Amino acid sequence: MDPTEERNVKAFKRSKEEKKVIRKQIKASHTLLKHEGISTTPHPTESVVVANGGLGNGVSREELLSVLTEAEEVESLFMPPHKPYAFVTYRSVESARRALTQLNGQKLQSEENSITLYLSYVNSVTFEEEKSVPLPEGLVLVEEFVSPDEEAVLLAAIDWLSSNEDVTAQKSLKHRRVKHYGFEFRYDNNNVDKDKPLRAGLPDECLPVLERCVKSGLISIMPDQLTVNQYESGQGIPPHVDTHSAFEETIISLSLGAKTVMEFRHPDGRLVPVVLPGRSLLVMRGESRYLWTHGITPRKFDMVPACSPHSPASDLGTNRNLTLSKRGTRTSFTFRKIRHEPCCCAFPSTCDSQGAASAFSPSPSSPPSLPCCHADATRLEEEYVHRVYNAIASHFSSTRHSPWPSVCHFLSLLPAGSVLADVGCGNGKYLGVNPELITVGCDRSNALVQICVERGFQAFVSDALSVPLRTASCDACISIAVIHHFSTPERRLAAVRELTRILRPKGQALIYVWAFEQEYNKQRSKYLKEQIKEHRQNLSPINNTSDDLQEPHGKSQIHTSEHLEDKCRAVDSMQHISKGTNSKLSVHTNRTAFNTQDLLVPWHLKEGKKQGEEDSGENTKKDKKTSGNSCSPCRMSSKTRIDCNPGSSPSMSCGSDLDTSDATHGPHFKSMPSHDTTKTSNTILKAKPENGQVPVFHRYYHVFQQGELEQLCGQVAGVRVCRSYHDQGNWCVILEKD
Repeated sequence: MDPTEERNVKAFKRSKEEKKVIRKQIKASHTLLKHEGISTTPHPTESVVVANGGLGNGVSREELLSVLTEAEEVESLFMPPHKPYAFVTYRSVESARRALTQLNGQKLQSEENSITLYLSYVNSVTFEEEKSVPLPEGLVLVEEFVSPDEEAVLLAAIDWLSSNEDVTAQKSLKHRRVKHYGFEFRYDNNNVDKDKPLRAGLPDECLPVLERCVKSGLISIMPDQLTVNQYESGQGIPPHVDTHSAFEETIISLSLGAKTVMEFRHPDGRLVPVVLPGRSLLVMRGESRYLWTHGITPRKFDMVPACSPHSPASDLGTNRNLTLSKRGTRTSFTFRKIRHEPCCCAFPSTCDSQGAASAFSPSPSSPPSLPCCHADATRLEEEYVHRVYNAIASHFSSTRHSPWPSVCHFLSLLPAGSVLADVGCGNGKYLGVNPELITVGCDRSNALVQICVERGFQAFVSDALSVPLRTASCDACISIAVIHHFSTPERRLAAVRELTRILRPKGQALIYVWAFEQEYNKQRSKYLKEQIKEHRQNLSPINNTSDDLQEPHGKSQIHTSEHLEDKCRAVDSMQHISKGTNSKLSVHTNRTAFNTQDLLVPWHLKEGKKQGEEDSGENTKKDKKTSGNSCSPCRMSSKTRIDCNPGSSPSMSCGSDLDTSDATHGPHFKSMPSHDTTKTSNTILKAKPENGQVPVFHRYYHVFQQGELEQLCGQVAGVRVCRSYHDQGNWCVILEKD
């Protein structure tokens, strides 16, 4: 062989490490095509897609640019919101070729995580330019409203060490610490005691700022109540509307310290994220004050504009130059004027003075009645299901981190490439269980859908009675803890019909609902065992969240029904339970047996124990590396379908070797969307309110009696019940479409 040819052959020989990088690059290309529709090309072009280098897995624009520009001069960089990849365009094809050769497989140190980048050529960079979303009506943001010196004076005026509640009221809440001046804001009833002003009024240091607000026309009267909130990194506040009857219309909030993103949500689902820079003033009046909820999602990073920090806040959704901003300590001064007359605003749907009930009421003074028509049912579900889940979304998500073994088993048996729809997906904990599936989720709560999006999943807002998916478009569907929230038999039946409508022939659906029978086959569910455990330990009664689906400790205890007709007879014999002389819904006592089928279940918005311990029975040892109530991501491709034989029971073999101590929620989640997402979030705080009084929400449930779910599914034409079973206090069925 000619020496020159021999040198050329040796030049093309790759090391073991180079071959590994190429395999990973090819795998990343396949993942992008499968989940995102991004097609790569083997031929060099000016544009490159960078897998793992995106906002969705915690890489900021500055971090990525520092690596990309090491190789060649970058023409443009586009980082799609919430996606774990980015597009970079170089000045020439040759520049792109050299950059890919140098950077493919290179590690990027992002905060405390090391991420490996895999680059591939793309023919073009395409993106959909989002339409500009205007700020809510009545919302005004004034940047740099106070100087750095004024900021220092205001922060120094707040004495966090003093807790004399006769002068000021100070609380340690779940997501932040709070201090009240003028009047104390009571979180137990979401209002103020107007007859008991605090001895100290507003701090004198605030007066020059307030006088400037009056002079500039931002407010017309001086406030007499101040709430100071201090947020550390990773803390937030649930979406809410300030009580109409408590305060006058205009509310102003001064942001000091680190910047953050506040999200405004309209009841129709519109979401407007607003960047609040340090030393800025937010003014809420009109619709933005009375109708839109506002809240701060607990996370350590925010997505913000990179190149123009002083651009209008409404540009956040359309700005192509986005990056991640790490949160620091932020202190907000919220000034309000106490209202002494009933509110008569133009938004009665959210106005407590005009009859809108407060979801914070610890015990509804006038519990709702069972609905007697479609209109009553929709109103009941709107107030006691939809509004509640939007308000508790972040706390609810923090307690729903471990996929159930039985649901994992169902998902693991689906063939690779199957299309799965999770109707009522919540925070999306099942969307990433089997990475070989094409998954999409939907939920009625826009706050929960937003959490799914931040975790890199495909999800959209939708009512379970009208899912915008084509008929017969899905290979499988799951409905976990959803149908029991519909308040009439007709609506529950419609939910099952809609679920089966989107199934293709021979497609299967898994349905879970809460069971009336929390003791079955002489075994108590985890839900009831928790109360006994607390009693034996001489602790106070459980005063925290109830669990829709009590997550089992270890393997799921499943009882399979071989004779569905026996269950139907059981339903007929127990109908009297839910038919009392009083049609008013009762408020259930958590961790006790049910005495009626239609009820309100309290959700206490506080952290009474280690996250997840209450609902799932997680082991509390600090060195525990496995969780008995979570399952592996099921990284297998089984061609075996679930056998439609009512006499058989699936084997619960999904063990777990996952470390449940890592935070994975929010934009700093370091994984591709198809990777494991069952690790828990540590963003929830351990602090409790000092007076023990916390917001209590009430969710409507219809708990199913034995055989009722099968009877309901039997009314749907074209489907059959393959299997039914009882799983830790829940009735479950697997359906197959003819």
